[in-house]
Amino acid sequence: MGRAGAGGGRLGVIRAVLDTNVLISGLARLDTWASAPGDILRRWLDDEFELIVSPDILAELDRTWGKPYFRSRRSLPHIVRAQNAVRALAKIVVPSTTVAGVAPHPEDDLVLAAAVTAEADFLVTGDKRFLAVGSYAGVTILSPRAFLDVLEAVTS
Repeated sequence: MGRAGAGGGRLGVIRAVLDTNVLISGLARLDTWASAPGDILRRWLDDEFELIVSPDILAELDRTWGKPYFRSRRSLPHIVRAQNAVRALAKIVVPSTTVAGVAPHPEDDLVLAAAVTAEADFLVTGDKRFLAVGSYAGVTILSPRAFLDVLEAVTS
């Protein structure tokens, strides 16, 4: 269970990095919470855990929002509101750790480097190949559903 066990990160606060696929899925449904990623973001906004992002994650989030799929499904004000929420409320960490060849894609290594640098308890992703890594340097890699189970166990 991450660096600090079942109670979460330092001083009892769970610290988590959400992969872009989880962030975008949750933010795209920011008004409905109709998915595990949406529920995760609701719990973040309710201060149930600390969300950690990096400049690389933010840049990937911006690139993803720019794709026609999302532009056709979400209004520009919704996209701007979602981006601003992450930038204003998440802890931004510049990775000081290099991770190479651990995750299935080089960009995933950058996400993992952010989690390791931030001493996150969890990295949450929907990528099955990334999930297969299991853990790295004290960071447990979980699916959105498994992360919700952790949050539910801690808050009950």
